[in-house]
Amino acid sequence: MKHKHLVITLGAIITSALLLLNSCRKINEATELGGGLIPPVDNIHTFDTTLDVEAYNELFTALDDSTRSNYGSPQVLGYVSNDPLFGTTDARMFFELKPTSYPFTFANLPDSLFLDSVVLVLENAGVWGDSLVPQTVRVYEMDLSNEFRVDTSYLVRQGNFTYSQQLGSRTFLPAVLNDSISARGDSNTVNQLRIRLDDSFGNRLLHYDTTTANNPYTTDSAFRTKFRGFAVQADAGGNALMRFNLTGANTKLAVYYRYEKRATNPASELDSAVAYFNFKDYNTYFAAGSASHNYVTRNIAGTPFQAAVGGTTPDNEVFIQNTPGSYARIKIPGLPALTNRVVHRAELIMEQVHQPVYDSIFPPRFLMLDAYDAAVSTKYNRFIPYDFSFDVQGNPSLGALGVAPMDQKNPAGQNIKVWKFNISRYIQNVVNKNEQPFDLRVYSPYYIFGYYKPTQASTNSLQRVAVNATVGEGRVRLFGGNTTSPATSPQRMRLRIVYSKL
Repeated sequence: MKHKHLVITLGAIITSALLLLNSCRKINEATELGGGLIPPVDNIHTFDTTLDVEAYNELFTALDDSTRSNYGSPQVLGYVSNDPLFGTTDARMFFELKPTSYPFTFANLPDSLFLDSVVLVLENAGVWGDSLVPQTVRVYEMDLSNEFRVDTSYLVRQGNFTYSQQLGSRTFLPAVLNDSISARGDSNTVNQLRIRLDDSFGNRLLHYDTTTANNPYTTDSAFRTKFRGFAVQADAGGNALMRFNLTGANTKLAVYYRYEKRATNPASELDSAVAYFNFKDYNTYFAAGSASHNYVTRNIAGTPFQAAVGGTTPDNEVFIQNTPGSYARIKIPGLPALTNRVVHRAELIMEQVHQPVYDSIFPPRFLMLDAYDAAVSTKYNRFIPYDFSFDVQGNPSLGALGVAPMDQKNPAGQNIKVWKFNISRYIQNVVNKNEQPFDLRVYSPYYIFGYYKPTQASTNSLQRVAVNATVGEGRVRLFGGNTTSPATSPQRMRLRIVYSKL
């Protein structure tokens, strides 16, 4: 900053020092918020202003949430029983494990097979929540009456599959899933959940291997008449969700058995073997692939989250939960009256409300911002005009938009997450009167469908964008607009604009 014709007096020095301090604070804030090359706010050529916002908590329902599970993403399993803000979460897995090819046989003759054990193995991909609280996981056999289809992606909210026959269980700390253990026939046993199943189930699988025409191992359709798949769920009392890769090499059903080596010693000599049933990718095996579903349900009864949902008064706190979860509708009342100017940076700032202990146990994931456009938002919203785009490879500009949080400290020196959504081009077009101001929506989806319109002359196209790696994980409490006393709430949700006059 350059100062001309300064009168060197004590008052002038003090005044100049205060102006410099204030200017530097603005420069630092602009740099922290934007991280881009924007002019410093000197209140001579470059200015800033802050617009207050109104935020309203809303809950996704079955009518407006059509998110479907996808076997290619990590599946979540577990029970969150102690989240004081958001209540409980119950995540269950349903899937088929099959022989990799048909006809399938175990080693040697069917009448010479002897079971050692049968173990369900799931490849772990991480834990979200408190990994030091024990979880009890139970494995069931799905009822044959279920219509469990490989060519169908089921709604995450859909929990109508039936099962009653328990095959096995295990109680463990999720923290130990990345430990290495020794297992027969496996060279890599790190990041595995291993649950021994009932011997009667293993013997069934062995005895299906017959020389008759009704052998279930002759075709995939024949096998499905005998076994429809696994249902896996956790008891209440845990406090974490665990991620598992269905398509991982370490997800399998391991059948450990012995067989008579009749060719060399028909009297008594036995040899050991293991057979694996795997998850079969639909894109490779098509109709003979494995069906799957990841069911997640929430219970928010009696929580601050439930108390905040659905009101007509702007909320001072906003509760955002990953799919199936919630969102906040955001209004910026002062935006339509904003006069034309050169917008260097416009950021919608959202700060986390600090919550000791639980912030580290239940960390948030990516948040998404889109717009309500009455012309298209009957079912799907519109991506933020001008600030959301795709590159030449088709990758969405999620990073530039600001979906990932930044680590900062609140005024009390506590660690929090802060989101700074860059909507500069959109705001520029609003003040130029080239675009209308929209209400906005912030949420934490697994994936979304939205309308993309890169320019005014373009036609809206419906696009699918993946935002988070999986369903279920991630929740955050944010400051709302605090419209009753915005000046006294520096952490309130707000739109900050750095601009120059025309």
